[in-house]
Amino acid sequence: MSQSYHKPAMPGPEIFELQAADDDPAELAAAGNRVATLLVRGPRDTDDHALLDRVLHLADGDGLALIAELWSHAPAESIAGALWRLYVLRTWIQRNPALAAREFTAGKHYAPVDEVLAGVVDPPGPEGVLELADTVTGGIVGEHFDIALDRAAAFAQIVAAGRAHLGEDDANRAAKLVDTARALHHAAELERAGELI
Repeated sequence: MSQSYHKPAMPGPEIFELQAADDDPAELAAAGNRVATLLVRGPRDTDDHALLDRVLHLADGDGLALIAELWSHAPAESIAGALWRLYVLRTWIQRNPALAAREFTAGKHYAPVDEVLAGVVDPPGPEGVLELADTVTGGIVGEHFDIALDRAAAFAQIVAAGRAHLGEDDANRAAKLVDTARALHHAAELERAGELI
């Protein structure tokens, strides 16, 4: 999303201990899906509780990038894919909070979304924007995951409009952010229909 954005490093041994026994892509995808599902749906048994505790402990440190890497190739129509898009949005905001706030301020006059849905204080400060993006790392999102996805989609759409209006960025980066907004909104619709897995 930003020119300074770098894809997170490949997972280290810590993440493999969470689920996968080796670096088989299918095993890693399954591990990513399981972790994503636990973060959103919550644990169902003792093993799930232990895994979720380890995931949250890892996420509290510098391990969120390791966890998110497992989601990077997941389809947009999945929990893991939605979490990947939230993670990328969160990473960009953390690296460029002033720019995120400026583009949001510029875009809110042009984007056809509800600012209240976007959940950002007017004018947005870096803390308010990050609070939205950090929802998932605090633990289980639960029954309001669709709202979190809609809010993130609205924020991304507003920022994309601001980015295009300011004209300081190439159109491709604004278009990618619009694609992210659409994917997050579609994931929210699937979540409401009970079809996001």
